[in-house]
Amino acid sequence: MTTAFVSRTDRKNTQPPVKSLARKIPDWINDPQSYQAEGPKKSYRTVFISDVHLGTPGCSATQLVDFLHSFECETLYLVGDIVDGWQIRRGWYWPSSHNDVIRSILKFARRGTRVIYIPGNHDEAFRDYTGLEFGGVEMVEEDIHETADGRRLLVLHGDKFDGVVLYAKWLAFLGDHAYTALLKANSVWNFARRKLGLPYWSLSAYAKHRVKNAVNFIGRFEETVAHAAAEHGVDGVVCGHIHTAEIRRIGDIMYYNDGDWVESCTALVEDHAGAMSLIDWRAETWEKELAKSSGKAPVPGRVVATA
Repeated sequence: MTTAFVSRTDRKNTQPPVKSLARKIPDWINDPQSYQAEGPKKSYRTVFISDVHLGTPGCSATQLVDFLHSFECETLYLVGDIVDGWQIRRGWYWPSSHNDVIRSILKFARRGTRVIYIPGNHDEAFRDYTGLEFGGVEMVEEDIHETADGRRLLVLHGDKFDGVVLYAKWLAFLGDHAYTALLKANSVWNFARRKLGLPYWSLSAYAKHRVKNAVNFIGRFEETVAHAAAEHGVDGVVCGHIHTAEIRRIGDIMYYNDGDWVESCTALVEDHAGAMSLIDWRAETWEKELAKSSGKAPVPGRVVATA
């Protein structure tokens, strides 16, 4: 089966002709999945995820597939760094669970969900194809999302502000060997906590919030992004990039960061009335496992912040 890139009618297409961009969909994308979600699916108007980093050992692909099968939505935003091109260039790592993430995303598009991909710095190669579609997935540099209650939100990855914000060395740390080692230590630490029946506790997140430069960087990043949103004349901004989920008001701007699927496994969701909230999927999965082991009923999805 062959699928071509198709330019969007409402965007000027400055890319090469459509025919030269045709690609054969790999067979594994169309393989049937036997995955069955537990319980009825939740319904959201919009879901935002970012910083999945497919192609790296730190990617929580299995948890993301579970999450993607737990809901249906009208619009799904992929807010950058879905694939980690930096890591793939250094060495190939692509288990079957990473294929499952791609399959799950493309299934949304085939079933009528609008899927919008906003590339980040780790998947910046896809920026060459903004304004086009592939397999029903729209590729855009940034977008304006209008919520059900009429608010306009600027949606972008956030890496464009790296040169503006001080203490950007923290982002370099996110990609180096020390960060990888910290994530491995985090896995060992929480394996032991699970055996003891204790709740999940992120060692990597704790370290990030204890490092003064990281805390300063995060605050400056959030303020800079909010300032850019104000200049766009919008009501709020949705981004990713710094692996720190957050909902807070900065001046007249609502700032939303959907987090990541490396250490925190969080997503930003909009309900059908326009209310926004953060879902902590790792905490929910953890609580389900503890509930099963204790014979208690599982808890619903944990909402960690709303606005």
